[in-house]
Amino acid sequence: MVLDEPGRPLRDAEIPPPAPGPGQVRLRVRACGVCRTDLHVVDGELPHLGRPLIPGHQIVGTVEARGDVVGELRVGDRVGVPWLGWTCGECRFCRSGRENLCPEARFTGYQIDGGYAELAIADARYCFPIPVGYADQQAAPLLCAGLIGYRALRMAGDGERLGLYGFGAAAHIVIQVARYQGRRVFAFTRAGDVVGQGFALDLGASWAGDASAAPPEPLDAAILFAPAGELVPAALRAVDRGGTVVCAGIHMSDIPPFPYRILWEERVVRSVANLTRRDGDEFLALAPRIPVRTEVRTYPLASANEALDDLRAGRIRGAAVLTVA
Repeated sequence: MVLDEPGRPLRDAEIPPPAPGPGQVRLRVRACGVCRTDLHVVDGELPHLGRPLIPGHQIVGTVEARGDVVGELRVGDRVGVPWLGWTCGECRFCRSGRENLCPEARFTGYQIDGGYAELAIADARYCFPIPVGYADQQAAPLLCAGLIGYRALRMAGDGERLGLYGFGAAAHIVIQVARYQGRRVFAFTRAGDVVGQGFALDLGASWAGDASAAPPEPLDAAILFAPAGELVPAALRAVDRGGTVVCAGIHMSDIPPFPYRILWEERVVRSVANLTRRDGDEFLALAPRIPVRTEVRTYPLASANEALDDLRAGRIRGAAVLTVA
């Protein structure tokens, strides 16, 4: 399913099978998660690269062919591919364990054709073994909603009272990790979203309400999964002194001006960019121990436009996943 230019529906296309180069593998795609970042790409909120591309960066597939120098991956291995698809390995960020900030980084489903397809090419360094016990469609959301959520949770610190703004694919995974860690979670949704609030309560939230509402007690930290800049001041007002507000998306609408007094007392606003392989190794080892369970709504590959429309309209409970025959 190909994006020719932003704002247009994806096009069903037949293209020649891609060949893996050095350090690459070709995957037979079995499932691919549908992420809000895909919407940012499809809707043009991220810069269009001027060429047709195949979206999708939560890929679960099996290795079908190998290029040279691919390490331990073997034909038939089941692996997952995340958003961060390639880094240079040589810059000061890569050398200091911050490969998520590599200025030459390339991203799956954006600079690298992604998983809205039957076949995909991936850098073997950025292929993660899928934990035993997860079906393909249940594993797919772990590869971005789970990984970025896990990194955002680490950046939020270890406070007990955690707010989650936007209760979609990432939040429904993060709440399971947070509760496993002994935290209490306060969920914030769109005004009147009783379904989302009920979903959060079903997963163990201590409270659920509208994003504009004040929580029943001050928060130690808040994570914003909703790409709405106006929620940053709301979250700052909700966190206690010394609290942290983490903006977890790759794109967000502009943050409006706000008074210094809601930032004062050592409150912190920070962003999360991409992920590292360490995040992937840690989270995919932790997920089956909790165990994290993903709730998914599946669509056939040819219905990718419908899945994107449902995600855009907020009609997905949990995560949307494309299944590939």
